[in-house]
Amino acid sequence: MTDFPTLLATLRRPRLLIRAARHGLADYDRNRDLKRVIRTISAPPPARALHALIAEEARLDDIRKAGAASYSVARHVDVLIALMAEARLLPRDKAGI
Repeated sequence: MTDFPTLLATLRRPRLLIRAARHGLADYDRNRDLKRVIRTISAPPPARALHALIAEEARLDDIRKAGAASYSVARHVDVLIALMAEARLLPRDKAGI
C-alpha cells in the first residue's frame, strides 16, 4: 500500500520545475498525455499510473542531480504534470492505496 498524499507532500523539487508543472495542468489530457508520458498503449487506472510516474520522476531527478547530458527538463515537467493530475483523480478515501 502506497500513501500517495504523504509521498507527494514530501516531494522536494526545484521551484521552477513545480511552477512549470502547475502551469501545464490546465492543458493536461489524460488520454493523450498519460499514454505518451508512461509509454503505454492505454491509460491505466490512476493508482497504477502513479506508481509508474513516481518511479520515472525519481529516475529523472537522479539524472538531473547528476548533471547528466541526457537529462530532459521538458520530459521531467511532463512527468510532474501527469503526476499532479493523476493524484487529483484518486478518490479522497482511497488516496492511500
